[in-house]
Amino acid sequence: MNISLVTGATRGIGFEIARRLGGVVLLGARDEERGNKAEAALRGEGFDARFVRLDVTDPASIVDAVAWIDGKFGRLDVLVNNAGAPIVDWNVAPSALSLEDVRQVYEVNLFGVIAVTNAMLPLLRESGAGRIVNISSRLGSLTSMSDPDSAVGRVNLLAYNSSKAALNSVTIAYAKELRGTPIKVNAVNPGFCDTDMATEIVDAMGGPGSPGLKTAAEGAAPAVIAATLPADGPTGTFFGDGGTVPW
Repeated sequence: MNISLVTGATRGIGFEIARRLGGVVLLGARDEERGNKAEAALRGEGFDARFVRLDVTDPASIVDAVAWIDGKFGRLDVLVNNAGAPIVDWNVAPSALSLEDVRQVYEVNLFGVIAVTNAMLPLLRESGAGRIVNISSRLGSLTSMSDPDSAVGRVNLLAYNSSKAALNSVTIAYAKELRGTPIKVNAVNPGFCDTDMATEIVDAMGGPGSPGLKTAAEGAAPAVIAATLPADGPTGTFFGDGGTVPW
């Protein structure tokens, strides 16, 4: 039975990923009330879900989570880095965005992923087939963002877009390090799901070629595929339900 940890798992895509993974699902979240509520909801549906307090920007919280998982299970089979920062730069030109705002986004979308991944790696190495899944976005695709004819290219968010592009690079770096081990590392694009943030993004795209909104359950599908890849599955890739996404 797989032991999976999903960060930012109390709602939206993270909650749906946890619901679809099966096995023992650890719901990583900062807010204890929301975490307990999410655990109760999944347990009510028959899932073995357990809330783990985990703030990806708090080193002590990460250390405590690792100790708890190690003490309970001694290993981790799947890590889904789903926790994400809100968009802070709507209608703000890149040159007008404060460095502090950029740092806040990177703390969650990039540095938090690195911190959690590094801390959980010893437990993932204890798994027979560890999987690391980074939740990225088409907004992190340099190919799409630099294409003036792309709907995604109409969205110019310095902090968010660049943090996801950096996350893609981080994905490749870990995949290279872990190549030759049972651990696979991939980035996935959930698409634009029915959330306030995604609605704003899709509205900003406008025009022909703009994507429609998915449900959170639909957005969870690529992450579940990446989390359950067979031994001969890919590593160091970026994909969504429409296939490979260009870097």
